[in-house]
Amino acid sequence: MTTSTTAQDAQEAAKVLADPSAYADDDRLYTALAYLRAHEPVAYVDHGPYRPFWAITKHADIMAVERANDLFLSEPRPLLATAEADDLAKAQQEMGLGLRTLIHMDDPHHRKVRAIGADWFRPKAMRDLKVRVDELAKRYVDTMRDIGPECDFVTEIAVNFPLYVILSLLGLPEDDFGRMHMLTQEMFGGDDDEYKRGTTPEEQMAVLTDFFNYFSALTASRRENPTDDLSSAIANGLVDGEPMSDMDTLSYYVIVASAGHDTTKDAISGGLHALIENPGELTRLQNNLDLMPTAVEEMIRWSTPVKEFMRTAAEDTEVRGVPIAKGESVYLAYVSGNRDEEIFDEPFRFDVSRDPNKHLAFGYGVHFCLGAALARMEINSLFTELLPRLESIELAGTPELSATTFVGGLKHLPVRYSLR
Repeated sequence: MTTSTTAQDAQEAAKVLADPSAYADDDRLYTALAYLRAHEPVAYVDHGPYRPFWAITKHADIMAVERANDLFLSEPRPLLATAEADDLAKAQQEMGLGLRTLIHMDDPHHRKVRAIGADWFRPKAMRDLKVRVDELAKRYVDTMRDIGPECDFVTEIAVNFPLYVILSLLGLPEDDFGRMHMLTQEMFGGDDDEYKRGTTPEEQMAVLTDFFNYFSALTASRRENPTDDLSSAIANGLVDGEPMSDMDTLSYYVIVASAGHDTTKDAISGGLHALIENPGELTRLQNNLDLMPTAVEEMIRWSTPVKEFMRTAAEDTEVRGVPIAKGESVYLAYVSGNRDEEIFDEPFRFDVSRDPNKHLAFGYGVHFCLGAALARMEINSLFTELLPRLESIELAGTPELSATTFVGGLKHLPVRYSLR
């Protein structure tokens, strides 16, 4: 193969990262990413309607970028969006109206804002919460039994369990859980025909308006009458002794309420799908539940719910010898790093005992996922409850993945099963 042919093939392969439909087609996605890792691990992507970026597909390079958080910044482009959506978001930010979550921020402000919710996800808080999470896991496995022998595992079980956990932590009324789920689907599903609200950035931005309206009322309530929940911690959080801005406060709720359950849903449903497709691993895990901690990590690696984040170079620099100019953006392809042949032995083999498992699904460095410990506990609790009661399980239809360039996974997993 000539150099020019290799470059052309790499250019075509890199386009999958700017194509939401590629994330709904594992074969296409993983074939392209394997090619990039082998032939052009730092690949320039210029594929509308997105502005150009450098795709970083090797595990080591992604970690190096994440470590250099003073050189590679989250602002102004923390994730891949169309040029039109980027422009709209920038205009809203300038008016003080745009979404500004932890993933949009850089240190030192990021560290101070992160600290407001950090105590709610520390080991002691997780230990205190475990009894309740185990109770909810049993509740939803019982639900799965009661609605059997078939169900759509994603829509009937996998989404509701973590949704209930995180929204209860926030102190929201159960009557509002359905609304939060719908808004989350619309926000993360803006590229998916089944989930998206409208076709224009303005129509999709209206989802944020609905989120903001809801959480504005919640903020006022928690400031007037503080309660012992995460919502009150956010509503009354201080940065340098001053209340957070309205947008920082509302955005904090949005990221916790949405990513706090949707990504866990993706890992749970992706994990069950992997066990069904690998019955030997399912049997291993059923026969030895002590493997559950490593199995949980493998489910998270396998599904990689957050596909990417982006960073912008603050100065001229390079990655793997490739020059990156000040102001250019890099795309951290976590889903590629989690299949890197140099890091993972047989990366396309699902192994419930994989150890070590240095996956990047929670990010790395200062932006490591705030809710990682909660996600791990929820996945562990659900499968610890489910597997001893599971007598048989198989697909009852074709699984469907969501179209996305950011957060996503299975949106339908029809299964047929027998549960004790």
